[in-house]
Amino acid sequence: MLSDRKQAERAGLLDLSVLSRRGFRGTKAVMHLEALQLPVPIKPNLASTTENGELVLRLSQKEFWVLGSLQDKGASIDTLDQCTLPADNCYSLFCQDSHAWLMLTGAHLPEIMAKVCGVDLREHGFPQGAIAQTSAARINVIVIHHQLKGIPCFSILCDSAAAEYLWDCLMDAMGEFGGKAIGISALVE
Repeated sequence: MLSDRKQAERAGLLDLSVLSRRGFRGTKAVMHLEALQLPVPIKPNLASTTENGELVLRLSQKEFWVLGSLQDKGASIDTLDQCTLPADNCYSLFCQDSHAWLMLTGAHLPEIMAKVCGVDLREHGFPQGAIAQTSAARINVIVIHHQLKGIPCFSILCDSAAAEYLWDCLMDAMGEFGGKAIGISALVE
């Protein structure tokens, strides 16, 4: 039996839907994120990572999501709610209420996703920091390529009503690679 860390390195899946995340939209969203000292990606479909491990996603010119860090179990995201938004042209998006967050880890990410997604997510066309807004297992998803503790990861956001279905599809796709469900401890040890 593999240790949690080794399983994450091989092929793991975890549900991070309970971790805090927030979104912001509007022409002043960039200004707001910069005031919060968050690294703002320079163009849509890119992600950046904070020193604490939060992911800052730029989904369009005016829409941003911030995903909580596994290190503090999303606690730092809760402080974003305490910061005053600009007076106009920036408002909150409650993406935690609408979207589930699954994370696929390990050495076989592109091969696993190829079983459920028609987009080529291999490193040469989908490097770390890239975001794909696409379809997987016939549902709309947002896929973010990043890394945690040296382990390649795809964070996958989908409509919360489809989370269980997508989980089952990903578990099935991982079977060939010895994939298993893992816990947060596999990525924060």
